[in-house]
Amino acid sequence: MARYTGADCKRCRREKQKLFLKGSKCESAKCPIEIRPYPPGEHGRGRTKDSEYLLQKREKQKAARIYGVLEKQFRGYFNEANRQQGKTGENLLRILETRLDNVVYRAGFAKSRDHARQLVKHGHIAVNGRKTDIPSARVSVNDIIEVRASSRNLTPFQVAAAEAGEKTVPAWLESIPSKLRILVHSLPERPVIDTQVQEQLIVELYSK
Repeated sequence: MARYTGADCKRCRREKQKLFLKGSKCESAKCPIEIRPYPPGEHGRGRTKDSEYLLQKREKQKAARIYGVLEKQFRGYFNEANRQQGKTGENLLRILETRLDNVVYRAGFAKSRDHARQLVKHGHIAVNGRKTDIPSARVSVNDIIEVRASSRNLTPFQVAAAEAGEKTVPAWLESIPSKLRILVHSLPERPVIDTQVQEQLIVELYSK
């Protein structure tokens, strides 16, 4: 499976904002965007005006980078969102939010989406009692996501249980740190998705 292997911090600098790809480092003074708040490269500080197309492209790149999705898969999500009823942009964000790796991250069981993706791929997570090692698997209403019994004593999950309450969990999820369990009460609507993305720009980009 293809995946990005470059420097995550360069991605944040390219988008000129924190995408929270490195967990606790993003909250510290060591975050590169705090030191160099401009795009990487020789001409990072030279661009003064972006075209409409570039703004749309950057918004799409930002969303894909936040959720850790490559272009082919992201386009597939957009096509699926476009076929659904309702606003395409909101449908797209809902699809991204209900990925299993994102749910594990949102519930506070991982420091970043990359970390959550790794935990899922290594087989530490079960959905409705069945081991699921596919990060892109989607959750549904009334699903129960939990750490498998054989993995509960691992350091990442012990840390997650100890730090329970430090991270705000979205209203559509319920995190039960004492049982290392997540309950899906509903699918997320746009007002409760705090991802700083202008999804309409993405719709405009793919609609051309």
